[in-house]
Amino acid sequence: MKMAVSSSDLRCRSTAMRLAALTLTLTLPACATLPANGPTARAVVRQANGAKGSVKFRIVDLDLTTVNQLSSVSQRTINMPGSIATLSQDRRADLIGPGDVLSIAIFEVGVSLFGSSGRDAVGFDPSARAQSFPDTMVDASGRIQLPYLGNITVGDLTVAQAQARIAAALRGKSQDARALVSIKQNVSNTVFVSGAVNRPGRLPLSLARERLLDAIATAGGSANTSEDTVVRFVRGSGVVEQRLATIRANMPDDVVLNPGDRIELIRSPRTYTVFGAVSKISQVPFETGQVSLAEALARSGGPSDATADPSAIFLFRYIVQPQTGVEEPVIYRLNLLKPESYFLSQRVAMQDKDVIYIANAAANQPAKLVGVINQLFAPFVLARQIAN
Repeated sequence: MKMAVSSSDLRCRSTAMRLAALTLTLTLPACATLPANGPTARAVVRQANGAKGSVKFRIVDLDLTTVNQLSSVSQRTINMPGSIATLSQDRRADLIGPGDVLSIAIFEVGVSLFGSSGRDAVGFDPSARAQSFPDTMVDASGRIQLPYLGNITVGDLTVAQAQARIAAALRGKSQDARALVSIKQNVSNTVFVSGAVNRPGRLPLSLARERLLDAIATAGGSANTSEDTVVRFVRGSGVVEQRLATIRANMPDDVVLNPGDRIELIRSPRTYTVFGAVSKISQVPFETGQVSLAEALARSGGPSDATADPSAIFLFRYIVQPQTGVEEPVIYRLNLLKPESYFLSQRVAMQDKDVIYIANAAANQPAKLVGVINQLFAPFVLARQIAN
């Protein structure tokens, strides 16, 4: 027995069919314009081969030869001196300067300027007598003031030279005077350590000639990992920055410190960014000394089974050409459909600010179109279910 269909149902079905046909007509040509979280592999290759775009780049497939070249460059980079070595300069660290506090003692034999002579019947006393002065600070002009001697310039002199100058000022005032000078408080021959260290402050230099890493160790070391710490080194008008992990003891970057040097440790975590067909676009910190491309992909959740093209994993990186020193944008492509790629990805070391892009599969756009159509017709389906 056939059920009767009302005229209102017929009109509803007819309207729905016309809407469906119109929607398909409008949306099918516009499939390529549906929203996407990035280009397909074909679009990336097309721009690399074409003339369009303000940034010119090239695509390099990650094979064994390419991976070996990248490993060789990374090793050379680790062994090369960094930028701090360019400020290497040898200066004395034993000169008296403004602000230093001196301990001064005068030793006299015979006729004394500061005490009784104590002569015997012959008129000569062979015993030596000492006269100590209160702690004396060197003024901004590099001078000190002593009783009966007046102002004596000791700035930019060694301790031995200062002793000789004071003894010279005593000639004619004492029969045989000797001076003993020591630096009680060293201010001019110091360096400053600040920033992300456990014990920031002023570090006096000694004749042992401390180095950069010595000063950081004396300050309690970095408050963060060496890989995530940048050393800002200031010497005179020169300022350079270099990661602490790249500075090796007694190597050119571990410079001998000079008076007035300033060392600042700055927390600067290394990160890489993941875009494309992944569960979540994210910026990921290294957290360890070295991270391989395989580990980076795993930390981000890897390519999405539903939307990603596993044959098109792109690593965006700026590389410096050794001949010209110019940065060149390069995209390294990894094909995870090849088993060998999983070995290769373990040997590619990530660099700070690298970008990983996992391309969308070409079939994503039709699938999105189907989803859009389903959303358009869902109200009609729901209304019919309610009506029945």
